[in-house]
Amino acid sequence: MLRVARRIGGRPHEGRLIAGTLVLPCALGRSGITRCKREGDGATPAGRWPLLYFYLRTPLPSRLPWRRTRRSDLWCDDPRSFFYNKPLRGPSRLGHEEMWREDELYDAVGVMGYNLRPRVRGRGSAIFFHIATDDLSPTAGCVALRARDMARLLPRLGRKVALLIGSTPPSPSP
Repeated sequence: MLRVARRIGGRPHEGRLIAGTLVLPCALGRSGITRCKREGDGATPAGRWPLLYFYLRTPLPSRLPWRRTRRSDLWCDDPRSFFYNKPLRGPSRLGHEEMWREDELYDAVGVMGYNLRPRVRGRGSAIFFHIATDDLSPTAGCVALRARDMARLLPRLGRKVALLIGSTPPSPSP
């Protein structure tokens, strides 16, 4: 179990990810953590969300299921579509996230089990566990780690790992 919490005294998007004795700074949605997620609200959904599999641009050591990211990989974020919050192959006229990004933030993307079964249109889509910017800028609702921290953590993750978002952070924070 990976626990994700807001950093006490920090801005809403500043968090900590706790994996056993490892405590890593992480970026959350610009609006912090919410229990009532809505599409476009910029919040990270509270709850326990399994990490189902990863999209990897370059293979990394992992015990979790993964697949290589292709340039045509998309994720539908269009609440009007039957394909809402599902992977797509491009090109597509539907609203979507491109899984192959030039900024390297999606070089490692864990698909979280948020709003997948059942899918509820408008409750939030493309909620991922991915690479953060070096300054840990806020995400649109995802949980993100710096690339070096993701590389440290990924080999440690077992097949049934989940993110518990909204837990209490450890004290003291590093």
